[in-house]
Amino acid sequence: MAPPEIDFLRDQLIDRRRRLQTALQATPDNSSLTELLAEVDGALARMQQGRYGLCEICQEPIERDRLLSDPLLRYCLDHLSPSERQALERDLELAAQIQSQLLPPRESPLEGWEVAYNYQPMGLVSGDYCDLMADPQQPDRMFFVLGDVAGKGVASSMLMTHLHAIFRSLVRVHLPLEDMVAMANRIFCESALAGQYATLVCGRATRTGEIELHNAGHWPALVVRRGSVERIDSTNVPLGMFPAGQFVARRIQLHAGESLFLYTDGLVETRNPAGTEFGLPRLMEMLGTLAGAPAEDVLAGCLRTLAEFRQDARRPDDLTLLVLRRAE
Repeated sequence: MAPPEIDFLRDQLIDRRRRLQTALQATPDNSSLTELLAEVDGALARMQQGRYGLCEICQEPIERDRLLSDPLLRYCLDHLSPSERQALERDLELAAQIQSQLLPPRESPLEGWEVAYNYQPMGLVSGDYCDLMADPQQPDRMFFVLGDVAGKGVASSMLMTHLHAIFRSLVRVHLPLEDMVAMANRIFCESALAGQYATLVCGRATRTGEIELHNAGHWPALVVRRGSVERIDSTNVPLGMFPAGQFVARRIQLHAGESLFLYTDGLVETRNPAGTEFGLPRLMEMLGTLAGAPAEDVLAGCLRTLAEFRQDARRPDDLTLLVLRRAE
């Protein structure tokens, strides 16, 4: 692991050791706390000896996302015991259920808009993030966000859940979009490790078709109009990189039948058997053929085109798509 991550985990383990010692003073006969303290001491000793993060059987690195989720791990996935494998599978299945319950309803939270989305993890859990909700303070507006936490596996899925809770809380405060993103960034920075960040596009839409949009280091948002597909590029760095920063929102107007299309890199970075990437130009060309179509048809057409392009090639990443269309 990178030195900043080791330093962070060392600080976390030292803090846990202090808390365990305090708890043991109150309950000195607690065997489970004594065992945990021994595990923490063992992890700190491995750090001191330069052996931390290596599987004790094969000496290969333990999976990074697992170690970030549980800094006491001593074995890689290949050398878990049967009972440990079963426990991990149960945890992953539970995490997948929790993530699926965080997805928004399929119907639009705002009159005058159609919405459609696709959420497809590559494994049981995902670092992709998609949400839609009515603005509780202004019923003529809805908030939307689509993003991707860097990395894969359990660690990124945990941060995705954290990001979901952050934005759900901030929407209720009814801050200007720039201030909301800035505050979400500060909170996210406090919980993310070095090298962990999230790209996203978020915004507010009104019944009259006006959209306030912010892109934090994500792929360009695409506005699908009749006769053109416009791209709205990132205006800032991803969340979690720097605790301070100025976030700027863009404003666009959608008319009846026009759509906003958001996606994660599982779409544009998909390759066919020849190794050719699907890419942004191909996506924009395809969306141009679907201009004016209902949101569900745009989504279905994109997924069909992607499947025909990929054929039997392996999917590279989680895939999340979101279509917001101004109803006619």
